[in-house]
Amino acid sequence: MPAADTGTVLKRERVRSHILEIIETRSTGDPIPSERALCADLGVSRPTLRAAVDELVAAGLLVREHGRGMFVAPEKITQELLGDAHAMKAPLAEGTWSSQLLEFTHMPAGARIGRRLHISPGAEIVYVARLSLVDGSPIAIEHLHFPAALVPALTSRELESGDLYEHLRAHHDVHVYEAVQSIEPTVVSADEARLLGVPELSPALLFERLTTDTENTPVEYVHSVYRGDRYRIVSRLTLGPGSGAHGADEAEAEIHHPGFPAGEFTRGSSVSTSTVGDVYSG
Repeated sequence: MPAADTGTVLKRERVRSHILEIIETRSTGDPIPSERALCADLGVSRPTLRAAVDELVAAGLLVREHGRGMFVAPEKITQELLGDAHAMKAPLAEGTWSSQLLEFTHMPAGARIGRRLHISPGAEIVYVARLSLVDGSPIAIEHLHFPAALVPALTSRELESGDLYEHLRAHHDVHVYEAVQSIEPTVVSADEARLLGVPELSPALLFERLTTDTENTPVEYVHSVYRGDRYRIVSRLTLGPGSGAHGADEAEAEIHHPGFPAGEFTRGSSVSTSTVGDVYSG
């Protein structure tokens, strides 16, 4: 990977994180600084800034109004699928997975990542960007953030081979226990398209994950972009015996399960789920 490409990854991450921090501290409809002001604050070119803004507009986080500026978009509807602890499974996927390191550095957490990891903005983190490949073909770009105090001896080699969580357990006494992950559609930026080998603005899946240990301490915050043409998520839902029962009151009828019409199931219905990731060779 040419040095110019790897440097671009970190610059893009810095711009994205800065704008997301602005979005998260403002309300729906609030304006954000102009492109000129953001370029001056971040010390980046207008094309670099505009690419990041375009990505966030496409992801539904910003609204651009001609002649008026940029505004925080309305909040997205969040729907959580809950299953019992035994029904939930970690994602599995086909193919032979490997990874290529793009960035490995220590840096201040900043306000946004600090909130995710429950550390101060000035605390040091280990930032890692890596390209995930399946059977030698690029499939995803991952941005990983670890509290440096938790893994002071973490090496780049551990990020390139083997099971990362096993490395954390065996070499850093970090015992991963639980992860909360969200998935939503997005499109790839020009830099991401180049790394993934797809056209700019191709559809993709954005994963965000916060991993905690057995003491409920945040261990890792990750956001990843997966190629939409090569990866899909399949969820298996087990509907409880009360599903579709008659006699539900009006409030119960408003309960909504993803993928089913509102009111299809009652409040007392159980839904368990397991999720599998499929990678296509097409």
